[in-house]
Amino acid sequence: MRIFVAGGSGAIGRQLVPMLVADGHEVWGASRTTEGVARLRAQGAQGLLLDVFDRAAVADAVSEAGPDVIMHQLTSLSGGSPADNARIRTEGTRALVDAARRAGVRRIIAQSISWAYESGTTPADERTPLDTGAPEPRATTIGGITALEEAVAELEEHVVLRYGTFYGPGTWYAPGGMMADKVAQAGVPAHDGVSSFVHVQDAARAAQLALRWPGGAVNVVDDDPAPAREWVPALAKALGAPAPQVAPGGAGWERGARNARARELGWEPVHTSWRTGFFQQD
Repeated sequence: MRIFVAGGSGAIGRQLVPMLVADGHEVWGASRTTEGVARLRAQGAQGLLLDVFDRAAVADAVSEAGPDVIMHQLTSLSGGSPADNARIRTEGTRALVDAARRAGVRRIIAQSISWAYESGTTPADERTPLDTGAPEPRATTIGGITALEEAVAELEEHVVLRYGTFYGPGTWYAPGGMMADKVAQAGVPAHDGVSSFVHVQDAARAAQLALRWPGGAVNVVDDDPAPAREWVPALAKALGAPAPQVAPGGAGWERGARNARARELGWEPVHTSWRTGFFQQD
């Protein structure tokens, strides 16, 4: 199978591309940096330097690759800006979908998030509505996710991977990452808001398996949604940082997510819980 991976040098892409190459697929990986292109080529992929906001360049790249499937793993995480992420989910996705339609590509697998659901008291499943009535600043994130999911649904075959919060190599939660540094400085509230995590290796494995999955949204999270009053102290311990103070609080949308559908489709995370996974981030 010929696969075009947009965001091939990102946190998921750098795990995913070697898996796809090892499976015998012909992989075309796109990156915004020359360093990313070099990494892709070293992993056995055809590396392309690409600005996803250049619609003509995206169309030309997809046409040249002639893929059977587009893997959309685009994010803009380096600066931590919701607006930057919303833009890449809106404009970058639009460019990819239009390029796919022009090139006759029928299938796309796209990265979304599992914390975009409306408020509730239990972990959300894929039938739970998205939080489209959220106020700012959350509205910016939800708007980007909604635009992404609606755009990829234009293709005949589409799988939306609603990932949990990433941890592991190259993520904010790994030593030296943005969130890890905040935890070390006691800058992350240890409250009652619930999160669902997923190790990047397990996230990449889900994308690999999604090549054969039926269409629709799938939560890709570990088995252990938990409040920040539990996971923040655990991450601090894994990082060798002081234990934070626990305080009440948390938003209603911080509810975590269920992974039953992903497991029914055959995905089995190696890291079933952040409780052990936080200590295995290399």
